[in-house]
Amino acid sequence: MKNCIGIIAFLLCVTTVSAQTKTNLELTDIFNYEFVSDPQISPDGSKIIYVRNFKDIMTDKNLSNLWIVNFDGSQNRPLTTGNQNDYYPRWSHDGKKIIFKSNMADDKMKLYLMWLDTKETAPLTNTPMAPGAVSWSQDDRYVAFNMFVPATDESLVKMPAKPEGAKWNTPPTYIDKLNYRGDGQGYIKSGNDQLFILSVNGGTPKQLTTAEFDHGAPVWSNDGKSLYFSANFHPESDFEPANSEVYKLDLNDNSVTALTDRFGPDGSPTLSPDGRKIAYTGNDDTFQGYELTQLYVMNADGSNSQLLSADFDRDIGNVQWASDGKGLYFQYDSEGDSKIGHITLYGKVTTIAEGLGGLSLGRPYNQADFTVSNNGKFAYTLGGTQHPSDLAVADKKGSQRLTFLNDDLFSFRNVGEVEEIWWNSSFDDRKIQGWIVTPPNFDPNKKYPFILEIHGGPFQSYGSVYSAEIQAYAAAGYVVLYSNPRGSTSYGAEFGNLIHHDYPNHDYEDLMSGVDAVIGKGYVDTNNLFVTGGSGGGVLTAWIVGKTDRFKAAVVAKPVINWTSFVLYADGAAFFSKYWFGKKPWEDPENYFRRSPLNYVANVTTPTMLLTGEEDYRTPIAESEQFYTALKLEGVETAMVRIPGAGHGIANRPSNLVAKIASVLAWFNKYKTE
Repeated sequence: MKNCIGIIAFLLCVTTVSAQTKTNLELTDIFNYEFVSDPQISPDGSKIIYVRNFKDIMTDKNLSNLWIVNFDGSQNRPLTTGNQNDYYPRWSHDGKKIIFKSNMADDKMKLYLMWLDTKETAPLTNTPMAPGAVSWSQDDRYVAFNMFVPATDESLVKMPAKPEGAKWNTPPTYIDKLNYRGDGQGYIKSGNDQLFILSVNGGTPKQLTTAEFDHGAPVWSNDGKSLYFSANFHPESDFEPANSEVYKLDLNDNSVTALTDRFGPDGSPTLSPDGRKIAYTGNDDTFQGYELTQLYVMNADGSNSQLLSADFDRDIGNVQWASDGKGLYFQYDSEGDSKIGHITLYGKVTTIAEGLGGLSLGRPYNQADFTVSNNGKFAYTLGGTQHPSDLAVADKKGSQRLTFLNDDLFSFRNVGEVEEIWWNSSFDDRKIQGWIVTPPNFDPNKKYPFILEIHGGPFQSYGSVYSAEIQAYAAAGYVVLYSNPRGSTSYGAEFGNLIHHDYPNHDYEDLMSGVDAVIGKGYVDTNNLFVTGGSGGGVLTAWIVGKTDRFKAAVVAKPVINWTSFVLYADGAAFFSKYWFGKKPWEDPENYFRRSPLNYVANVTTPTMLLTGEEDYRTPIAESEQFYTALKLEGVETAMVRIPGAGHGIANRPSNLVAKIASVLAWFNKYKTE
C-alpha cells in the first residue's frame, strides 16, 4: 500500500512540474488571444456590458460576443454566444434594455434590441446597409442613427447596345471625384451617410436628411425634438476635409441650423445632463501637421462658445458629461499612458484613472475606451505590457481589474519583460521615451540580436501596452526597442510639431540615440542589429537604410518612398500636400524629393525587404514597388512580400498578422550571424 501511495505521489509531482513548464509564444498563438473592448457601464453603475473579442483559426476571422458583469466582478457571463460578430452595446436610459449590432442571423449586420430581464432579442433593422452610430432618445422610445444611402452616378460614357447574346467586357468605370477610393473601402460607392430615426417597436427607419454630404453621429435633445450632429457641408468640403461644424436638426420640419462657424474641425457634440449646453471637440485649423484636439462648451443654441482646455497640452477625446453638469470626463494620452481625466467648466484638470489601453493587439499603440455612470463609476479597458486589454472599473474607493482573459494562454507561455527607458537625442538633447522588450528567460550577461521597431502615423504614440507582434519578436530571441521619437503624440503640441514640414529628418537622430542607449546596457550583439516599421515607421526604416549601414537587414512595411507619387495616389488627396508640405509637388519639387527615401537609394547597402498589402490605398503598394525596383537596379539584396487582399491595416485578419511577423523574422534570421 505504501508503494502505491509513493507512486501516486511521484506521478502527481511529475504532472505538476510538467504543467508549470512554460514555452515561448508561437505564431499560431495569435489566434488564441482575447481582449475586451467597448465597455458600457449601466446608468446606475451596477453592471457593465463589454465586447469579448476572439479569433477563429479555421475561418481566419475576428469574432466577438457580448458579456455582462456586476461592478464588483461577480456574475461574469455571456449575453450572446456563437462564432459571429456582436458589438456596439448601448444601454437604454432606464437600464432595462440594450441595442447592439450583430450578424448572428444570416451573416447580415443588423441592429438588435435585447430586453435584459429575459434576454429576448429582436432585430430592429433589415436594411441593405448597417446602421452606423446609434443613440437612444431620452424617453427610450426611439433610436437615431446615421447610415449610408447609396446614390447613382450617371456616366458620361454611353456604350452602344450590344447584339443579343454578345459577351462584352464590363462597361468602363467613369470617375470625376477627387476622393474616389479609400483604404479599407476600395473604390468608393456614390452616396452619403444620412440620419434616421426608428421606433424601438420596430418598423421602417425614417430618413431625415438628404443633403449630399456625410452626417455624423446623432445626439438627441432632452425634449426629443432635435438632433445634434457634426458634418462638413461646405461647398469646398472635398478640398477642405478638416472644416466640419456642429449642427442642430429640428425634427418638426427637418430644418438644419449650424451652431459653429469657425475654420477648423468641430465634432463629437455631447449634450449636458440638463440639455442646456453642448460640449464638442475641435481646433482652429492652421494647417499644422499636428494640431491638438481641444474641448469647447457652448449653449445649446450655439451661443457663448468657450475653450475649456486652453491650458491642457494634450489631445482630448471620448468626452462624457459628469452627472452634475459641472464638469466633463475625457480620455487622453500622456507620455505613452492613456488616462481618464476630469475638467471643470473653468478648465481645471484632474486625473481619475491611469493604465487604460490594450485595444491595439498587433503593435503597442495607445488605444483605449471608457464609460461613466450617472453616479460616477467608471468602466474601462485596462492596458498593460503583460496582457491585452481586460476590463477594469473605478470609483471613489479605487480601481479593480475584473477580467483576466488570457491567463489560460499565459499559464503555459512565456512573455517578454518590458522596461521603460528615456534617453537624450544626439540632435538637440531632447528627452525621448521608449520601451525595451527582452526575450523570455532573459540573461543580461548574454548577447542578443536586436530589433528597432518604429511606429507609424507619424503623429501617433506607442505606450506601456501589450503587443503581439513585439512579443513574437522577443519569443524568437530578439531584444526589441520601440519608442516615441519627435512628432509622436502624447507629449504636447510643440513636440508633435517638431516634424512639421520636416519629416523624416531629425527623428533619425532620436532613433539612433535610442539604439545606442540600449547597446550601452551591454546585452545587445552589435553585429546583429535589425530595423523595421510600418506606414510612417516604414518611411523612417527606408530613410534609415539610406543614412547608415549599421543594420544587418531591414523590413520596410507599407511605406512612402516617393512623396510626389504618394500625395497624388493615396486616399485623402486633399490632406497630405496641404498639411504635411504646404505646397503641391510641382510647386516645391526639391523639398518633396529631399524628404523622400528614394532620394537616398544609392546609399543603401542594407538587405531590405518590402512588405505591403495589395489593396493598401493609404500607402499604395506602388510605393513599395518603386523602392524594390530601385534597390534591384542598385544591386542591393531585396525582396518584396505582398499580402493578398490586405489594406493598410494588414492585421485586420489574424493570418495576415501571422504572415507579417513570419516574413520579418524570416528576413532577419536569414542575415543573422551566430
